Amino acid sequence: MRSFQPISQYLIPRLLSFPEIQLTLFSSHVQVLKKYQKTNNVTIIKGNWRNSDELVRAITGQDIVYLATSQFEKTNRLVVKIMKKVGGERLIVAGGLGIYDEVAGKFGEWNANMMGDYTIYKNAAAVIDNSGLNYTFLRMTWLYDQDGNEAFEIVPKGEPLKGTQVTRQAIAKLVTEIIQEPTKYSKQNIGVVEPDTEWDKPSFY
Repeated sequence: MRSFQPISQYLIPRLLSFPEIQLTLFSSHVQVLKKYQKTNNVTIIKGNWRNSDELVRAITGQDIVYLATSQFEKTNRLVVKIMKKVGGERLIVAGGLGIYDEVAGKFGEWNANMMGDYTIYKNAAAVIDNSGLNYTFLRMTWLYDQDGNEAFEIVPKGEPLKGTQVTRQAIAKLVTEIIQEPTKYSKQNIGVVEPDTEWDKPSFY
């Protein structure tokens, strides 16, 4: 079923199933994180990711930074700048498809019609691509929720992206795998799709 749950709703509980992982959760809306306040291996920081001082406080000392959205060029520049300033190296970025005009066929036409001008997304993604950090940029196709469906496949940069959809649960699984094995997809910009979904548009449209 389709819903509007953020990936973090699946990612945080999955990461918490590994007691060796220490989480720092940074958000301007900490009330949504209230249920994690008494969890031993969780630190919650309230802040705005457009605020340099607050980002420094959140990023300093982190082995891996997960950026939940990538569409804002100024924010990406600030995150990259601060990671370099405090010695942060490993970055995982949740991004979207189409930044290389790689979405193929009828799906590509539908996606372009839905998304409109890609310029801001391309410029924002270029900041990560050119950052010099050890990043993994996830070009996720259209997201939906389906419990029990964690299937995904990787589309390397330069190959056409045809898969129309992927679950947030699958993305949470992939991000967890990268966190557990930080060399995985190191310095790569990868497409992420659900297998066998090469249709004209996602099934939920």
